[in-house]
Amino acid sequence: MPLVNVMVNARAYTIACDDGEEEHLKELAAHVDNKVKELAGSVGQVGDQKLMLMAALLVTDELFEARGRLEGHERRSGELANTHAELGARAQRREEIAADTLDAAARRVEALVEKLKAA
Repeated sequence: MPLVNVMVNARAYTIACDDGEEEHLKELAAHVDNKVKELAGSVGQVGDQKLMLMAALLVTDELFEARGRLEGHERRSGELANTHAELGARAQRREEIAADTLDAAARRVEALVEKLKAA
């Protein structure tokens, strides 16, 4: 299990991760560091623990907002799939009606042709 050194709020932390996850962990730590820097810029240095907690709350808020948007997209996707299926069924019914109408017209034409031949 590799150990990765990351910096958050100018402090070094060593974190263990799964093989191959080192770069991802560094990206996550950089994101947290950016949040902490934003907070420190607006509220000042209120202590590492409080800054970390506030950063965690902000990141969690972003996560919840993203989940809400995803759920909205999933709902809309489901609605669109239902509409697509409904329109497909309606189109198929219309095609069947058109085919039946054409068949009936063809039979009428054939009957007229037979009458004309017989006359």
